[in-house]
Amino acid sequence: MVALAQARQDALETRLAALALPEGGGWLGAARREALARLTAAGLPGRRDEYWKYTDPAALNAAEAAPAKVFVADDEAPGFGAIDRLRLVFVDGVFDAERSDDPALAGVEIEQLARAGQADIHWARDLYGALEARGQKPVARPLATLNTAFAGQGVLIRATGRAAKPVHLVYERGSEAADALLHHCIRVEEGAELTLLETGAGAARLQTVMEVEVADGAAFHHIRSQGRDHERRMVTHIFARLGRESRFKSFTLSVNGRLARNEAVLELLGDDAVAHLAGAAAGDGDAFHHDDTVFVTHAAERCESRQVFKKVLKNGAVGVFQGKILVTQDAQKTDGYQISQSLLLDGDSQFLAKPELEIYADDVKCSHGSTSGAIDETALFYLRARGVPLADAQALLVLAFLAEAIDEIEDEAIADEVRGKLEGWLARRKG
Repeated sequence: MVALAQARQDALETRLAALALPEGGGWLGAARREALARLTAAGLPGRRDEYWKYTDPAALNAAEAAPAKVFVADDEAPGFGAIDRLRLVFVDGVFDAERSDDPALAGVEIEQLARAGQADIHWARDLYGALEARGQKPVARPLATLNTAFAGQGVLIRATGRAAKPVHLVYERGSEAADALLHHCIRVEEGAELTLLETGAGAARLQTVMEVEVADGAAFHHIRSQGRDHERRMVTHIFARLGRESRFKSFTLSVNGRLARNEAVLELLGDDAVAHLAGAAAGDGDAFHHDDTVFVTHAAERCESRQVFKKVLKNGAVGVFQGKILVTQDAQKTDGYQISQSLLLDGDSQFLAKPELEIYADDVKCSHGSTSGAIDETALFYLRARGVPLADAQALLVLAFLAEAIDEIEDEAIADEVRGKLEGWLARRKG
């Protein structure tokens, strides 16, 4: 244990050597200093940590981001381009006001993190760093704490009614060495509804934290496409707490990339709350490593949670899923569902899964399952016998495999765009 603690501190010392706390005091400065104190006590993760044994955090702990060639997708339209939405553009992790839309057009309150931190009183004061701190138990997530301490960019979004249109966070990158920390806070007030879109790789190394509070009767929809950037590395965190009769739905599409670790920590604190988390990942090549790590806590009655994660892997790609459902003693009549599946298109790829249930209530319905396998040869023969070319038949079966995850997206226009991106990925890799 002493050696493990020292390794964490050594990793932290290396990382902090290249960082400085953003300027500014007030409530935001206090939150950053508090996070730095927690980070100093915890250190950074290593492969010997239980929740990092499948994913090497060395590239995320390094003092500088590894150079990554900028990828430009000339053969597809911008993400969610057919959706009427409000765009907020970040380039190499820095907000670009000239390329962004007028924030007032979405019908919600939107502010830049740095500007809001100058105010003496702000609604985000009780949110920034608070949910991240709660999410450190029972599993430490020090990279999120590092983000809370050092992120200087991000947006604060507060919805008091139904948003006029989705808010779209666009992450572009122009530098091969960009290293970005972004921290967003979202509050959806009682009875309000907000859809948040995210697209792009954003930096050679991108680390984001999103803290989301969904009040009683409110709804939050989150759809994220992490882009086709071949060299990018990223780690994302979502921390959310849900009130009574609230709804939270999040879907992530990942294709290409070297390393992606998406963590979600959800607390269902109000009766009859609903939380759905889903993801579809497609990777080609032994440089691809994709990790979904989820922790859902049921702490109220009659709540529902769903975790649906699907991965398609080929040519040595690696997929990871770590998902846990915790049901407290008071969370009677819980309905918890978890499924993680991989489709291995060759014998070189691998899928590593760790599903968990921890239940202390006695009137619950919870299930989990994890499978890994190849394309169904019977289904493939059926399509081939009807004249479908082999590559097209394989693509159809892959899309059918991913359908359960994509079906978690409520907006059909957005779901169609996600399907289109996957179809494009498959078309480029036929055979």
